[in-house]
Amino acid sequence: MDLANQVGFKNATQKRKRVGRGEGSGLGKTSGRGSKGANSRSGSGTRLGFEGGQMPLYRKLPKLRGFKALEAKDYEVVTLAKIEKCAKDVVDINVLKKLGLLKKSVKKIKVLASGELTKSVKVKANYFSKNAVELIEKAGGKTEVVDGQ
Repeated sequence: MDLANQVGFKNATQKRKRVGRGEGSGLGKTSGRGSKGANSRSGSGTRLGFEGGQMPLYRKLPKLRGFKALEAKDYEVVTLAKIEKCAKDVVDINVLKKLGLLKKSVKKIKVLASGELTKSVKVKANYFSKNAVELIEKAGGKTEVVDGQ
């Protein structure tokens, strides 16, 4: 079996529509375009997105503004220096919001190892860097990964 002796399905191909070949063909005179009107004449047709004079969809929708990165981060960065400022034994997202170190709209945080940590603190966050975990544990603290909202 090869391409040379393949048999197609019945009615798999259709005959080409031959227009303008006399009234007896059923597609003579106006060639199936109707009489008069924009699309009856040669060289005519509507542009892409034309909706017959109705306000087109692409003009109804608002413009997309700005740039949205494909891999935008969904967390706010918190450094060990910020955690050092907190005078609490347990530091989580709510404590940081109350102290004004985070915006109210922040839902997830990631702790990074920027700055020094001298006191023993239990830190609850969504993400930790490896160095941050090491420095927190070195200071006698603990880390706890919390699921985001």
